[in-house]
Amino acid sequence: MTTTCTPFPLSIVSELPNRMRLRGRFLRDPDLDPDYLEAILETIPGVESVRLNGRASSTIIKYDGRTETRAAVLGCVQDLPLEVFKGKNDRKSLPSPLNLSVKGMLTLACFFLPALFAAHIALVLSAPVILDGLICLWNKKLKVEVLDAAAVSFSLWRRDYFTAAAIVALLSLGEYFEKISEIKATGLLKSLLKPQTDKIWIEKDGQEIQIPFEEAGIGDRVVCGPGEMIPIDGRVVDGEAAINQSSITGESVPVHVKPGDEVISGSVIEDGRIIFEATHVGAETSVARISKFLEDSLRYESDSQKKSDELADKLVPVTFSLGVGLFALTRNLQKAAAVLTVDYSCVIKLSSPVAVRVAMHTAAFQGVLLKGAQALDSLARVDTLVFDKTGTLTRGELQVTDIFSAQDLDDDQLLGLAASAEKHYAHPVAAAVVGAARDRGLGLSPTSQVDFIVAHGVSAYIDDLNVLVGSRHFIEEDEGIDCSGADQAALAFQKEGKSLLYIARDGNLEGVLGLRDELRPEASTVLAGLKAAGIKKTIILTGDTERTANALAASLPDVDEVYAELRPEDKADIVARLKEEGCILGFIGDGVNDAPALVSADVGICLPTGADLAKESAQVILLKEDLNGLLTARLIALRCQETIKQAFVSAVSLNSSFLLLASLGWLRPVAAAILHNVSTVGIIGYAGMRESQQILNHGQHGKTRK
Repeated sequence: MTTTCTPFPLSIVSELPNRMRLRGRFLRDPDLDPDYLEAILETIPGVESVRLNGRASSTIIKYDGRTETRAAVLGCVQDLPLEVFKGKNDRKSLPSPLNLSVKGMLTLACFFLPALFAAHIALVLSAPVILDGLICLWNKKLKVEVLDAAAVSFSLWRRDYFTAAAIVALLSLGEYFEKISEIKATGLLKSLLKPQTDKIWIEKDGQEIQIPFEEAGIGDRVVCGPGEMIPIDGRVVDGEAAINQSSITGESVPVHVKPGDEVISGSVIEDGRIIFEATHVGAETSVARISKFLEDSLRYESDSQKKSDELADKLVPVTFSLGVGLFALTRNLQKAAAVLTVDYSCVIKLSSPVAVRVAMHTAAFQGVLLKGAQALDSLARVDTLVFDKTGTLTRGELQVTDIFSAQDLDDDQLLGLAASAEKHYAHPVAAAVVGAARDRGLGLSPTSQVDFIVAHGVSAYIDDLNVLVGSRHFIEEDEGIDCSGADQAALAFQKEGKSLLYIARDGNLEGVLGLRDELRPEASTVLAGLKAAGIKKTIILTGDTERTANALAASLPDVDEVYAELRPEDKADIVARLKEEGCILGFIGDGVNDAPALVSADVGICLPTGADLAKESAQVILLKEDLNGLLTARLIALRCQETIKQAFVSAVSLNSSFLLLASLGWLRPVAAAILHNVSTVGIIGYAGMRESQQILNHGQHGKTRK
């Protein structure tokens, strides 16, 4: 539930048919998160762009000119959620190109004008920089603004007005390019939040009518034709179509859908026409959930980013002490000013978030949703992966392959008995048994007093006789029924890697069913790729017997350990024990009972068909039913960390070299400022460009969004 604040005082400063400039004092709130606010406004249908200027307490909004859009924007701004005020409103506005040009021309004028005129120009240009530095000192903070103010002040003290003005101009130019890089990286994420439609067509009483998107309800029959975006999740009830899901799953090949198939919001129909029944609307649709996670990712920093920021702040006093100390020893203002123009802070602080945001955008287009920067960070550090077998390494689509009768029942009678008891149980095993019975055309008997025993089985009464269906542990140990009559058949099934389902009636064993869950075809290749990508240990958890589990593991040579015959609560215990042993752990699961393990692991990973609770608990969601997405995510995370490290090493190496040259007097202040700003912009640009490149060579390629 989102909590909203009291409406804020707001005024419209200027307005054109498709553009508004709004002003409100709350836009200067120190806790405001400007990126988050812009992301929220840009998700309003019809809004094209939002640009916030905190210093001016204003924001400029471009939209489609519709009255409904204008009203939605004003309503949103006046009733903002509290989450918008959980940030730090320390973002600097983008310097205008006109402002940069004026500063450049005035700096050039200082070189040619007499000292009296040059002094006034330099003082005017330097005043804002010096003021920012004084404010930092007043707040007892030694930040990069203090370095800039000191460098400019030393140049003015030397009456080197051209140098003072040039430093100010170069600072603005560097800030401009740094901000452009940051805006582009943030914009990549925001591009995934854009809504594509505000009205939808539905079929009602035999007629097609258009309704606002927000009025759609579960069960509505939505109509979509060629070129249209599927606005909400649903299940096809009529028609066929080829749909492009690249913006959601990263898969560029169109998918053919027909009645009975599910469609995902955000997909685009390339050919055909379908009518589908809405299954999720509003905040429950796939696109809405992705938007929420990406909005959060704009705010929260990872541990690596926080450490980078802390280190950058610690390096500022080093540079400041070096500059002041050099002046104290040599009385050379030029050397001191040159040293103070070089700092590590900007590039270290900016390269990390730029790389992270571009990496998250790349991951989303590769079919992997990362819930924030911390998920990316954790995924890169993981050295142990724990798989819940069913639905992850296997397809999770069990099939009855063998039937063994221990009494007088034939195969159909035994299968029908088991299916009758299981028909109300929402579990993959139950679905497989009921499906097999229906495939054979078997009628199911009425049941009464049905009792589901979690992770054990089902107890039901059929024709006044108690029927038990479940594991051997449930039938034999809990209910005291002898199962030895099926030992030979059970052993044969287990050797083939099949799961067992025992059926008993009125205190006697009736038989055993053998079920097989097919291994995902990509599982072996993905596990080998993960080993090559630095995963030291791969572990499988399953409720199957040891024989069945070992048979599965034998077909996967890169599996290191298998834990069998587990209860749901055992999974979280194993995860906790592995973490105590020092493992940095990733858990891959998709069921409701996997939620505790997903939360307790360093990073939880879920497939798209996982239970809602599993998706909420996981930090990484694969958007395709394919384990290759897991390898994709790992490689993206590793590459991002490598980029950040390379940017850090480059920043420290280059700036240390500049400091040394400046200390020796081999760099004048202007040259030092040029080298520092060029290297900063270059490193930040490298961090963004490197992450935007296609990174995988194993068959997963980034797709261009339609």
